[in-house]
Amino acid sequence: MALRVTNTIGLRLLQEVTQGFLAPVAVTANTQIVRHRRTKHWNPKWKLFRRLKVMPVELPKFHEKVEDMTDEELRLRLKKQGILPPRPWVERQFFIHSTGGVFEPYVPPEGDGKVSPVSKQGAMQSLQFLGKKSKTMMAIRKIRQYEEEFDSPSFCKEASKIYIKMHELMMDKDNEDIIDVVTERAYPEVIHNIKNKTIHWKFIKDIELPRIVQARCTDIITKENIFAQITVRFHTQQTLAIYDRFGRLMHGSEIIAKDVLEYVVFEKNVSNEYGTWRVHSKIIPDWLPPKEPSQLTYKKKKEVPVEEKKDEKVAQIAAGSKVVEQSKAGEKLVTQ
Repeated sequence: MALRVTNTIGLRLLQEVTQGFLAPVAVTANTQIVRHRRTKHWNPKWKLFRRLKVMPVELPKFHEKVEDMTDEELRLRLKKQGILPPRPWVERQFFIHSTGGVFEPYVPPEGDGKVSPVSKQGAMQSLQFLGKKSKTMMAIRKIRQYEEEFDSPSFCKEASKIYIKMHELMMDKDNEDIIDVVTERAYPEVIHNIKNKTIHWKFIKDIELPRIVQARCTDIITKENIFAQITVRFHTQQTLAIYDRFGRLMHGSEIIAKDVLEYVVFEKNVSNEYGTWRVHSKIIPDWLPPKEPSQLTYKKKKEVPVEEKKDEKVAQIAAGSKVVEQSKAGEKLVTQ
């Protein structure tokens, strides 16, 4: 009873407005303590999205061996993970942009460019050319199935431009743009051994107009993928001078012009809509004599007079005898 009275008195004292030292106690007693959850959103409509935000992750079974699984279990496992099943073969895409050689190399007649067509040998050469012309005409007819506007004189003009552009790019050492006028087979041969050299090449004129001497077509892998090769005869006048890295002349001359007879093979993938004619190879006959090698330059060593050589040898012999005497004296000391 006494405890109950004291409690009621205490509550009345706290409810009354007090002043003095009991004021802070009264203020805290009137306040109501409320617990708040900081993790709960104020809007309950996001409760579903908060629940879906947590995604259960299925951990891999590290102790499970693939060798012990059957083909059906392995297929189901891969399908569940979204992985395509492995294939027993490996497929790689590749694109054939050029061939690796010449289909039927043209054999130039011996003495071409020097023998007069009126002579006996020149008449035989013209007859041989007419005999081989049937295959060339069939190949040109095949090319016209893909290029209706193909014409021999216009092609010879285009081939001459490609031929000149190739030499100009080689002279400028433009290895990026030169691939547009030469095939992948001819590219390493064109840029071979031009590093640290200065090339001066100039086209002067045509001694004879370029002409088609041979044309061939063939299919690769499929019958629709057709490549065409045309051999063009160039008889021109040119100047060529090659300088080494020190500026010394190695080959040719910039003043003296020479007559050049060449048989150049041009290739194109005629079945490709975006194919272009490019230089593919150059025909070098077997009867052609080998060319003289270019003159190489070396650093000349200083010549030492004979007397100085003798003095050096005497000094070396004297130094060697001193070393031998010192080594023998050291051996005696060690033995003592």
